[in-house]
Amino acid sequence: MKQTKSFEIDMCNGTLMDKLISFSIPLMLSGILQLMFNAVDIIVVGRFAGSESLAAVGSTTALINVFTNLFIGISLGSNVLAARYYAAGKEREMSETVHSSLTLALISGILMAFAGLFFSRTALEWMGTPDDVIDLAALYMKIYFIGMPFFMLYNYGAAILRAVGDTKRPLLFLVVSGLVNAGLNMILVICFHMAVEGVAIATVISQLLSCIMVLSCLYRTQGCYQFRFSKLGLKSIYVLQIFQVGIPAGIQSTVINFSNVLLQSSVNSFGSVAMAGYTAANNIFGFLYTSVNSVTQACMSFTSQNYGAGKTKRMDRVLIDCLILSCAFSLTMGCCAWFFGPQLLRIYTESSAVISCGVEILSFTTVTYFLCGIMDLIPGALRGMGRSAVPMILSIIGTVGTRIVWIFWIFPYHRSLDILFLSYPVSWILTILMQVICFFIVRKSVHADMKTLRMDSAKL
Repeated sequence: MKQTKSFEIDMCNGTLMDKLISFSIPLMLSGILQLMFNAVDIIVVGRFAGSESLAAVGSTTALINVFTNLFIGISLGSNVLAARYYAAGKEREMSETVHSSLTLALISGILMAFAGLFFSRTALEWMGTPDDVIDLAALYMKIYFIGMPFFMLYNYGAAILRAVGDTKRPLLFLVVSGLVNAGLNMILVICFHMAVEGVAIATVISQLLSCIMVLSCLYRTQGCYQFRFSKLGLKSIYVLQIFQVGIPAGIQSTVINFSNVLLQSSVNSFGSVAMAGYTAANNIFGFLYTSVNSVTQACMSFTSQNYGAGKTKRMDRVLIDCLILSCAFSLTMGCCAWFFGPQLLRIYTESSAVISCGVEILSFTTVTYFLCGIMDLIPGALRGMGRSAVPMILSIIGTVGTRIVWIFWIFPYHRSLDILFLSYPVSWILTILMQVICFFIVRKSVHADMKTLRMDSAKL
C-alpha cells in the first residue's frame, strides 16, 4: 500500500501550486516524449522514404483524430468519476468505475479498428487527398488502426492513474514504449526499406507494449483501483455517469478535429509541398498543445477530487493557479517555437519550399497559443465539476463555427496560408469570451448545489 501511495498526490489538502506542477510536469513530459517519438516517425519517413510518404503520414493526422477523439474524450469521464469516488473514499464505486471504464475501452478500440480498416480510403478521398499520396495514406491508416484496442486500453488505464494523482508511471510506460517505437522505425524503414507501413507497424507494437504495462500496473496495485479480468463488465450506473462527462468532451474534440479536417482539405489544395510543410509545423504545434493540455488535465483532476470532497474554495484556487501555469508554459514554448521555427523545421526536411510553408504557418499559431491554453482550461474546470455539455456547445459555436465561416466564406476570396491560419487566434478569442461568461454562471450554480448538499448532510 505504501508503494502505491508513493505515486499518488493528495489533491484535497495542503499547498496547491507545487502539487499542480508535480502533477503537470510528468504529463507534459509524456506528451512531449510522445510527440518526439512521433517526430521520429515523420523524420525517418521524410528522410528515408521521400516527401510523398511524409505527406501521406501527415495527411492522416486530422482524420485519425476525428475517428479516435470521441472515445478518448469519454476517457475524461472515467478520470472525473474515478477522481470523485477516490476523494470521497467510496472504494466499491471506484473499483466498479475502473472495470466499467476498461471494458468500455476494449469495446471502443475494437470498433475503431473495424472503422479504420473499412473506411480509411473513403474518408481520405472525401478529404481530397492527392492521388500521389492517397494509396500510402490509406495503407498507413489501416495498419495504424489495428492497434486501436491497445491504444484505448492504455489511455483509459492512464486516465484511472491520473485520477488518483499518479502521472509518473504512465510517463515511464511511455518512455519504454516510445523507445521501442523509435528503434523499430529505424529498423523497418532504414534496414528493411519499408515506407509508411514500417512506421505504422512500429506504432502498433509500441501501443501493445504500453497497454500491457498500464494493465499490469493496475493489476499489481493494492489500492481500490486494482484491476481484475474477472470483474470486467459494463455497469449502467457508472457508464451513464462516464458518458455524462465524457460524451460531450468527445463530441467537442471530434467536432474540433472535423474542423481540422476541413483545414487539412484547404491545405491539400495548395499541393504536396504545403501538405509537407503543414505536417512538420503541426508536429511542432503539437508540443505547444501538450504544455497546455497537461495543465488542463491537472485542473480537471484536482477540481474533480475537491468537488468530491466538497471543497469549493479550493476548486476556485485550482483554476487560478492553473491559468498562471498554462500561460507561463504556453508563452515560453510558443515564443521559442516562433523564434527557432526555421531551425526546428529543418529537422524534418531540407526542402526550402517546405520550410517556408511551415514558417508561415507557425507565425500565426505559436506566440498566440496561450489563448488556446485559456480556452482549453475553462472547459477542464467545468468538466471537473461534472458540467461537460456547456463547454462542448461553446467550443462548437466559437471554435468550429468560426473556422467553418473562415474556410467557406473568407478563405476562398483570399487564398493564402496566412489568411487560412489567422482563423486560429480569431476563433480562440471568440470562444474565450463566451466561456468566461458561462463559467461564472455555472460556477454559481455548482456552489449553490454543494452548499445545499452540505446543509442537508448536517440535518441528517
